[in-house]
Amino acid sequence: MSTDHPALTLFTELLAAPSPSSREQAIAAMIRTKLETWGYTPQTDAAGNVFVRLTGKLDGPLCCYASHMDEIGMVVTRVDAEGSLRVDRSGGLYPWKHGEGPVEILGDHGTITGVLSMGSTHTTATTQAIEWANVRVLTGLTPAQLAEVGVRPGSQAVPARAVCGPILFGDPADPLVGAWTFDDRMGVVALLRLLETLQRERLQPNLPTLIAFTVGEEVGGLGAKVLAHREQPEVFIAVDGCPMPPGTPLVLDSRPGIWSFDSSAPYDQALLRDLCQAALAVGTALQPVAYARAASDASLVYAAGLTQRIACFGHVRENSHGYEVARLAVFDNVLKTLVQFVTTWEG
Repeated sequence: MSTDHPALTLFTELLAAPSPSSREQAIAAMIRTKLETWGYTPQTDAAGNVFVRLTGKLDGPLCCYASHMDEIGMVVTRVDAEGSLRVDRSGGLYPWKHGEGPVEILGDHGTITGVLSMGSTHTTATTQAIEWANVRVLTGLTPAQLAEVGVRPGSQAVPARAVCGPILFGDPADPLVGAWTFDDRMGVVALLRLLETLQRERLQPNLPTLIAFTVGEEVGGLGAKVLAHREQPEVFIAVDGCPMPPGTPLVLDSRPGIWSFDSSAPYDQALLRDLCQAALAVGTALQPVAYARAASDASLVYAAGLTQRIACFGHVRENSHGYEVARLAVFDNVLKTLVQFVTTWEG
């Protein structure tokens, strides 16, 4: 099956840039280049957030639509004497989700390849409960060689780009997509496609609008908080995926999901209804979901008292914070809903 779908083409391009929290510069540069090509003038603040301001047809509240650029990963905690690295999670990554395999370690002066290792199973001490204390990254380099590349405590590591996908599988007429991970490059893709559509079709948002690509969501929504503190949007809508933990009513089909509640805040129910109406208007529907353990840029900003109304919606995804799976058709439905809502919603 071909992966030449517009969303997958853009996603694959962005996926090539490692972007663990605090190291989003490469993907930010790619986003700025795309926006400038389409005639926009993106801005970048000191925190690293990239954003575009759009005037509205009407006077009204400032609406911010945000997707985060950072991905889950690993942070180096120690360089051992033989050159292996001890690591811990950066964001919600667990070693059993990654498994043994190649990783890229981003040093101050270059990037090296290593292998995440959980050791031999030929021992009576084998444990099935793998924690970060049980793993290390084999580098094949000495501490001196690692220092030359700038690998040190605090350096970030991510799965090697060669194993990240995406792949298409299942029914060719309605395929699934797998990748490590959609979170949240596919939200970035949705907002980029929104901006491309607005420019191509000469559309204008109904209300004053800020389209933002944020840093540090996986470690506390840090970039979104900086942005919201400065810009003071009344409405903050995160465009992010909807994970499928056991017990949720979500179905892995063409319908996007929409967050109603999470561990940081309840969402604005009137705003939820309006987004659901926008989806119905373009021939799809949103699946509401409540989470016991999850948070988004929107709920983290709201919990910090930096905005007044929040929503979060996007593609439904299985295997969250792992090799994630979504229905290919859902990505276009996220875009259609966004275009409809941005160009018609009156606040």
